[in-house]
Amino acid sequence: MHSDHAPNYSLRQLSYLLTAARLGTNSAAAAELHVSSSAISDSITALEHQMDAQLCVRRKAQGLVLTAAGRQVAARATRLISEANELERELRSHDGELAGPITIGCYPTLAPVILPVLLDDFGKQHPRVSLEIVETTQDRLTGTLESGEIDVAFVYETLIPGTPNHARLFAQPAHVILAADDPFAAREAVRLEDLVERDMILLDSPPSSQHTLGMFHDRGLAPRIRHRTTSYEVVRTLVGRGLGYGVLVQRLTNTASYEGYPLIVKEIKPAVEPVGVEVIWPSDHASPKRAQALVEFAKNQQWT
Repeated sequence: MHSDHAPNYSLRQLSYLLTAARLGTNSAAAAELHVSSSAISDSITALEHQMDAQLCVRRKAQGLVLTAAGRQVAARATRLISEANELERELRSHDGELAGPITIGCYPTLAPVILPVLLDDFGKQHPRVSLEIVETTQDRLTGTLESGEIDVAFVYETLIPGTPNHARLFAQPAHVILAADDPFAAREAVRLEDLVERDMILLDSPPSSQHTLGMFHDRGLAPRIRHRTTSYEVVRTLVGRGLGYGVLVQRLTNTASYEGYPLIVKEIKPAVEPVGVEVIWPSDHASPKRAQALVEFAKNQQWT
C-alpha cells in the first residue's frame, strides 16, 4: 500500500551522515558543510533514533565508522539525494533542455577515440551538461556504476564488472605493431608462433594484458616479455625504437610513435577474435535523462 506520508528523517540528516562517513570525523564534515560539529553529531544521533538502528561507531582513534546498518542506509541515501538533486535540475531546466553533470569512466586506450567525440559533439548539442572524465582500468570500475560515482563507462567487453546494462559500439581484432626496420615489416601478416622467441613490449593494464597473453596461451605459446608498461604510448615508443614488438587492439590514425619513429601495423594470422568496445551504465537504478541521452548518442555514432 502506497503512502504519501513524509518520513521522520530529512535529506539534510542523510547528507550529514554521508559526509561524516566519507571524511571520517564529525569535525571534518562540519568544516566542509560550514556547520558546527555538534550539529553533525546531533543530526546523526536523531537519525539513529528515528530509524531505531545504530548507524555508526564513533571512536577517537579511528574516527567515525559506519555499521552494517549504516552502510545500508548510506547506499540508499546516496541514491535518494541524487534523485532529489535530479528532480530539482529537471524542474529548473528550460523547455526540457538537459542540464547537470555526467561522470564518464573510460579505459585509457579508448580515451583518444571516445572522449573527443563526446566532449566536442555531444557537448555542443547539450551545452548545459557538464562532462566529467575518469580514466581508469576496467578492474577499478567495479562498484563505481552501482555507487553512482560514474554514470556511464566506455570499456572493452572483456571483464566487465558486475552486470550493468551494455551496448556494443564496435569491435576490432588485436594487431601487432613493429618498427619500420623490423625483419617482419615486409610480411603481409604475422603468426604468433613466429613472435614467441622475440622480445615483447606488453601493455600491462587489465584487460589488455590478459587478452594479449590469452591469445598466446590459446595457441600453447608463452611470449618473451622484455618490458611491461601501463602506457599505450610507451608501448608504441619502445617498439618504434626497435626494442620489441607490441600487441594492441585500439588503432589510431597516427602511424608514428610519440618520438616520431614510424610504426608498421600487421594483422595476426590465423585471425584472432575481435574485441568489442561497449558503453555500460547502471542496471540497478534509473540513469538521469542526460546520461540516457549520452548513451543513445554513443550508440548512434560511426566509430570506425
